[in-house]
Amino acid sequence: MEYRMATINDVQGIIKVCSDGYRVTYKDILPEKYITQIINEFYNEQRVSNEITNIDQYWNGWFVAEDNGQIVGAGGGGFRETHISELYVLYLDPKRKREGIGSGLLNIITEDQIRRGATEQWVSVSKGNHMGIPFYEAKEFKYQYEKPMYTLPENENYISLKYKRQL
Repeated sequence: MEYRMATINDVQGIIKVCSDGYRVTYKDILPEKYITQIINEFYNEQRVSNEITNIDQYWNGWFVAEDNGQIVGAGGGGFRETHISELYVLYLDPKRKREGIGSGLLNIITEDQIRRGATEQWVSVSKGNHMGIPFYEAKEFKYQYEKPMYTLPENENYISLKYKRQL
């Protein structure tokens, strides 16, 4: 397994792993119309290509887990403030869970954020995400508060749980 920064050649692999991962993660949490809307907005060729080539302090780029030429996980993050980073996205091939791939990706992203000056790391996890919540809690993230899910109508009461850990 190789963990590395993504290149433009990884676009289709990132789109596939994130779309498949999002669909499996949210199938019992969100209606299909919102799943499709978010996949179309965030995991399309133009956006992912742009996010690979345009890296700054707010978006530190995509990282991938590659196994025998296949992208089996992808993630990325950035900074909210000078020393406060956030993991914005982390998805795996749904058939490859519980192999340590998520931990490997989280580690490489966290190492990059520490090199960039992070002393604190945040993550948002959807309420009801029974894979994500225990994963982040096992990595020493502590629950802080809840808020409406990003990009979804607030009046429909879809909730994100905000977690943080010290680095």
